[in-house]
This record gives sequence, structure tokens and C-alpha cells, in this order.
Amino acid sequence: MEAGPRPADLMAGFADPLPVRVIGVLLGVPERDWDRFAYWSGTLYGTDRYGEREIAVAGEDLMAYLGDHVARKRREPGDDLISQVVGITDAAGRPLPDAVLVQIARGLMVSGHETTSSAIGKLVPVLLDDRSRWRRLLEDRSLVRAAVEELLRFDVNRGPGMPRYLTEDIALGGEVIPKGSTTLSVIDAANRDERMFPEPDALDLGRSPNRHISFGAGAHSCVGQALARTELQVALDLLLERLPGLGLAVPSAELVRREGWLTGGFERVPVVW
Repeated sequence: MEAGPRPADLMAGFADPLPVRVIGVLLGVPERDWDRFAYWSGTLYGTDRYGEREIAVAGEDLMAYLGDHVARKRREPGDDLISQVVGITDAAGRPLPDAVLVQIARGLMVSGHETTSSAIGKLVPVLLDDRSRWRRLLEDRSLVRAAVEELLRFDVNRGPGMPRYLTEDIALGGEVIPKGSTTLSVIDAANRDERMFPEPDALDLGRSPNRHISFGAGAHSCVGQALARTELQVALDLLLERLPGLGLAVPSAELVRREGWLTGGFERVPVVW
């Protein structure tokens, strides 16, 4: 991104390529194939941005590639996650079928790319929109970890909520929701609960404790949250270090939301420094 023209697009130059390269390294995918991974992931997560046939072909191509990749890792293990899983399960006398390893790789690749990319592209503009936030992190880099957690609480992946069908009567908020009802559990609402978060509509970069549920909870916690948190912290720390003068090239109100993506975000984030 630094080497390209300005204004630069934070999405295309940084937020989109970073997570897919991380996943590529973790899975032992050669660098020459990272762009293909990015395309497949974007297509599968693009919902109505792509036609049914294009999505189907992308899914088939990805599964075929991962099938070959897993077979290659069995023959030529390396320092990557697939090779380690194969080695550990084989040594324990409980080898996993290739089909299971392919599904593991697919899940990591698809869920670990677009979600993190969109998060980087959403969180950075929130900081740049109020320059005092960016300056505070420049002055105290130890706040980066807490800032990432607060940004995740403040603006999680927008969506209609998670539908749940009630198999029994449930008492909630002084009301009884009858058995047979369908409810929507909205993470955004929980993350703005004033009983848990003092001044919930305020962005407090040093908020602690911060028990948000942007990654779910309990049995439904995101399995990749440790990696996502690390990537967001590293991405923010790197931008602060390399581009302390980073700023939005357009007013934040002019940023265009991505349509047809499961996790939202912006189409482009023009920046200068």
C-alpha cells in the first residue's frame, strides 16, 4: 500500500490481502496461490454479489485445490497447521480422513479471511474519524489491545441476529415468550447493555473490563477468535508504527458500505498519510 498511488485504498492495499496471507501461511499454501484463495473466499462469502453458478464453481475449485493440498502435505509435510494435524493424529493412531482435513482447511480459510478483512476496514475509520482517538493510541501504544476489544464491542459485524426457536416458555425482561416462538438474538444489543457496560454508547479505548460477545459465547464461541484478535492488534499496531499520519481521504459519511457481504464493512476506505 505504501508503494502505490495516493490516496490509497486501505481495503485493497492492506485489509483484504493481510488475513488471506496469514491463513495461507498457516495452511502452508504457496504464495503464488494466495490471490486464488482470496477470490474463492470472497466469492463464497459474497452472498448476492455473485451469481449462483459462479459461487458453485468457486466452491468446487476450492475443494479440489484443498484435496490436492492435503494429499501433498501427507507426502511432503512442512511447518504448517495441516502437516501438524496429520502428524499428531497419525502418531496417536487416529488418522483423520482427507475429507475431514479438507473441511477443516476450508473452514479456517473462509471464516478467517473476509471477517477479519472487514473488521480492519471498519475499525480503522472509527479511529480516524475522531483524530483524538488516533492520537491517544499514538501516545500510548499499550492501549492497542484494549482498543481492539472496545472497537469490536462498539461496532461488531452487523446482521439481523441469530434466529432461535423456543421449545419451552421463556421468562425474559418481565415478559413470558411462549413455546413455539421464534426469537432473534442480536449481539449488537447485548454489547450495548448498560447493565454490563457503563455509558455503552461511548467509545472508551481503555474500557476494562470489557466482556463483549462479538465472538459469541460458551459453546458458540468463535474458534478463530484468538487469531482474529491477534491480526487486528498487529494490523493496528503496524499502521500506528509505519503510518502515524494516516487519515481518511474523504469524510467518513462518504464511505460506501459493502452490499451483499455477510459481515458488512466498506467497499473502499481511501486514506492518505
